[in-house]
Amino acid sequence: MSELLVGGQALIEGVLMRSPGAYGVAVRRPDGSIAFQRGKVASLARRYPFLKLPILRGVAVLFQSLALGIRALIFSAEQAMAEDEKPAEAKEEAKKEDKSNWAIAGSMAIGLGLGAVVFLLLPLWLTQLAERHVFGGHLGNLAFNLVDGALRALFFLGYIFLISRMKDIHRVFQYHGAEHKVVFAWEKQVPLTVENARAQSRLHPRCGTSFLLFVLLVSILVFAFIPKTAPFLVKFGGRLLLVPAIAGLSYEVLRFTAKHRAAPLFALLVAPGLALQRITTQEPTDDMLEVAIAALEEALREDGLLQDEETPREAADPLAVPLADLPGAAARA
Repeated sequence: MSELLVGGQALIEGVLMRSPGAYGVAVRRPDGSIAFQRGKVASLARRYPFLKLPILRGVAVLFQSLALGIRALIFSAEQAMAEDEKPAEAKEEAKKEDKSNWAIAGSMAIGLGLGAVVFLLLPLWLTQLAERHVFGGHLGNLAFNLVDGALRALFFLGYIFLISRMKDIHRVFQYHGAEHKVVFAWEKQVPLTVENARAQSRLHPRCGTSFLLFVLLVSILVFAFIPKTAPFLVKFGGRLLLVPAIAGLSYEVLRFTAKHRAAPLFALLVAPGLALQRITTQEPTDDMLEVAIAALEEALREDGLLQDEETPREAADPLAVPLADLPGAAARA
């Protein structure tokens, strides 16, 4: 038996929580009530045993988490913007929901495209210009990718800083902090109450913010295998194709450092991610903590792990992990 890992994702006025075999969503509606959604999550590793292998398991978990996160985000947007009015006819509501789903799906597609441009294409193009006009074409493969990686990190930090200035995103970051505090309360095996959660840290070593920093570092090493002399489109295409492998490697690094964070070396590796979380997480209000607790309890009930006052703290699936968090849209513990 291994420790049951839970994790989650900040939503619009709510939180998604994940246990090994289920998820729970809690969203604060405009009238102050809480809307719930929960369901089972089939383990891809159980269905396809080869996905238990290192790196592959990270890719599988991340893709599954992304799909689940998008569904939860759609639900949270609908509930957070719901008004206290009589519902329209069923057909009109269905059409409205369908349009909303398409709009969010379109926004996600545009967001992924812009992400590829801003965090892959633009840094590569600027690095190639710098290599030619600043360094006189004398950069080696590793040095080329160090410059490329430094630019990606600069753009990423700039992005985090800019969105943190937005009022709505600040609230998402507060829910991110609530999610972390509740996960810590669960891990410390204390009762899931607002008081106990409030006392916990909002900085968690398994947070997706830390994961994204590991992605930046790992990508520098992996991209070094692409010759800098290759055509620009080959370098860019190679980076796109290697993203899943980099994500899988980063997932393994994150898990390993989280387990050994007490050791001085690994504490140093985790420190930058924790420092960045001072921006991507903010102190939540008590009502936000209430929402995060409710979401975790929904997941545990759906998974059969919460019965009356009993909350078992162990599970047989060591691959249950928190979700990937994308600052400004989703956040992970």
